[in-house]
Amino acid sequence: MAEEKIFVTKTFLPPIEEYEAFLKQIWERDFLTNQGPLLHEFEDKVQKYLGVDTFQFVANGTLALQIALRALDITDGEVITTPFTYVATTESILWERCTPVFVDIDPDTFTIDADKIEAAITDKTRAIMPVHVFGIPCDIEKIDAIAKKHDLKVIYDAAHAFGAQYKGKSLMGYGDISIGSFHATKLFHTIEGGCLVVRDQAVSDKVELLKRFGHNNDDHILAGTNAKASEFQAAMGLANLKYVNGNIKKRKKICEQYDSLLPDDRFRKQAVPTDTVRNYSYYPVVVDSEKTLLDMIKRLNKENIFPRRYFYPSLNKLPYITTAQSAPVSEDIASRIMCLPLHADLEDTK
Repeated sequence: MAEEKIFVTKTFLPPIEEYEAFLKQIWERDFLTNQGPLLHEFEDKVQKYLGVDTFQFVANGTLALQIALRALDITDGEVITTPFTYVATTESILWERCTPVFVDIDPDTFTIDADKIEAAITDKTRAIMPVHVFGIPCDIEKIDAIAKKHDLKVIYDAAHAFGAQYKGKSLMGYGDISIGSFHATKLFHTIEGGCLVVRDQAVSDKVELLKRFGHNNDDHILAGTNAKASEFQAAMGLANLKYVNGNIKKRKKICEQYDSLLPDDRFRKQAVPTDTVRNYSYYPVVVDSEKTLLDMIKRLNKENIFPRRYFYPSLNKLPYITTAQSAPVSEDIASRIMCLPLHADLEDTK
């Protein structure tokens, strides 16, 4: 028998009979999409779980970013963001015909360096789109103070942040809008899916319209898009929700094992700000050089272990970015960081 391969992540699946119970409801109602009853149940339960005032479920996290920009009327100009994240953050800005302006990252937390944001603000700047990288919070207080000073909107890409908290509340509850991703690789997923948590109720109502073509029955109110999530996605979310806390505990135990086995002088870890409750969504390590990194990956692959380079390349180096700024810290970290396998099903073989 071939040795089992260990990948950087593994999709959590609930007991199939629990998912089938929700599927039975779909068959009984003959209601598959278009804001169905399971979707509304899912939105209500997740809103309560997170302890936030609004919650909008959409088809995926990238659409959530695009809708966030539209909902805040950011359809041109510059958006300050980080080069150290998944490419969807940058692409959402480009798709909304805005210009991403990259600000380098903090070398310890890997999140956007808030001390460098103000220098990047121009008369064309409309918003700041930071990322809570690997579920670790940005410098929220400093970013929000800068935004208020310069009358800018803040859209937090919180794709990694479900289940994480900062100063006693959900990390997804900060900014004008925070977006989440429920892709199958995340610690909580709906197969595909995303969400928006919106500070202002009127903006949340606008999001509700934007995600379903911009109309209520025959009343066409604004130009929207199709970002509706299906009943099947909501069903998976409902089936998975009760396992989130347990899976976070399992992931925490694995991270603690990594911490005990990987010396800090060889494997630099991500710094965690005070007042943070982690969700243990990823386990990144930084080594001394790209050569060392590639050699480690090659050796691990031979043992059927498959870590992944998160995130490479630094997004200011993308070939279709024509106005890229220098980001030496991001470029350096991106060249020698990887995430080790982390999921609730990993076995303890000590």
